[in-house]
Amino acid sequence: MPLRFGDNVSAADTDYGTVLLDEQGGVYWELNPTATLVLRTLLDGGEEADAAAALVREFDIDQAQAVLDVETLVRELRQSGLAS
Repeated sequence: MPLRFGDNVSAADTDYGTVLLDEQGGVYWELNPTATLVLRTLLDGGEEADAAAALVREFDIDQAQAVLDVETLVRELRQSGLAS
């Protein structure tokens, strides 16, 4: 399922990753470069498996760890109300 931000979420790229702002709650989230790569992949229409594969290529990590990292980030973004 594609990842989409709510209308109340703003995103800005930084030198260190991405910052998300929940304008309704006033809460900032700072994403590191790994999470930023996952986020970009998913927002560009990629699936979670595509994001995990991108992590393996870019950061040379284990496939199982990449899948877990992607699942965790997506779950946290959805549970926080930032994404659906």
